[in-house]
Formats: sequence, structure tokens, C-alpha cells
Amino acid sequence: MVTTPLARTILENGDRLTRGEFEERYAASHIKKAELIEGMVYVASPLRFTAHGKLHGQMVIWLGVYQSMVPGLEVGIEPTVRLDDQNELQPDAVLFRVGGNAQIDAEGYLTGAPELIVEIAASTASYDLHSKKQVYQRNGVKEYIVWRTLDQQIDWFVWVDGAYQNLAPDGEGILRSREFRGLWLPVRGLLSGDMAAVLATLQT
Repeated sequence: MVTTPLARTILENGDRLTRGEFEERYAASHIKKAELIEGMVYVASPLRFTAHGKLHGQMVIWLGVYQSMVPGLEVGIEPTVRLDDQNELQPDAVLFRVGGNAQIDAEGYLTGAPELIVEIAASTASYDLHSKKQVYQRNGVKEYIVWRTLDQQIDWFVWVDGAYQNLAPDGEGILRSREFRGLWLPVRGLLSGDMAAVLATLQT
């Protein structure tokens, strides 16, 4: 099959590509956000402020304040994460250790699994909780948070012996990271938009 110049500039939902092909087409297109998940292209839809943008900002504030309190960590918003030949994703937020598993490569992208990935899932919940979850689990992402905004649910998965287990809130309704000491999240506070309570719960 002969690949035409036009074909190399088009990136559409459902395309089956290698990571190299995906990056070539992504660079030539005008698309703002697309991901390669298990060899399939997913082009992002427009994002609503109430169901995604505002809540995305709240999660980034939570991670950013924690990162400011603990040395040796980096926070990123929608960075390209290169995991393997079939997967190149742009998670909503990442938290990773400097010198840890995720490295910033020569092109400025993240290569390897960050310790923590966050996804804000409104319309994307179906693949955030299935194909993406499988990819992150297989590549050793230690903790994975999915905020299902339309369902008002927080799913926090922790990597134990190569598989994800659900992290349950404690008796005070607080989710406590196993990977990052003091990274605590009061579920009720977050869901109600009480960011003062969310940030006050963080520990060092």
C-alpha cells in the first residue's frame, strides 16, 4: 500500500498506528490533543469547563501544593508520556520523582511510567477505566486516579504485585497515597469543591 502525503497529515479516531506513525501524523496535523492507546488513535473532544476544566484545575492545584512541600518531585499537566510502541498518552496530570522511573528524554517528552497519573473522566470514563488502566498497569504506573466527574466518584488504584487494587478511604473519608507520604485526599471535600479543606489535609 502506497502512503500518500495527505494520508500522513490526517489523524482520526480509530486509526491503527505505531507510535512512530502516530507522532509523524500528530506533528503534521492541527489537532490539539490526541492519544495512542494500544495502537489505536483517540482524538479528544472539546472539554466543558464544569465537567472537566474546573475540576482538572483543582487536581493540579492539589498536586502542585504537595509538590511544593516535598523536594525531588515534578508535576506535569497533560504531558506526552511515551510508554511503548503502541502507547503514547497525554494524561491530565502526572506526579513523578526526579531520577525515578519516568525520565525526560532528549526531545523533552516523558519516557517511562510516572509514579502517579490522574485522569479527569467525563466523556472518557469508558477507556480511562479500561484500556488506559490496562496500559498504565502493564507499564508499572504505581498509582492511578480517575475522577469520574459525572458520577461524582473518585477511583484510586494502587499497583500491588503487578496488578491494580482499589484504594479505599479511611474512617475519616480520606484517601492516602501509598507511594507518596502525606499525599492525602479528602473525598467529600474534593467533591464539594472545598479546596481549603483539600489542601489543609496534605501532610509533609
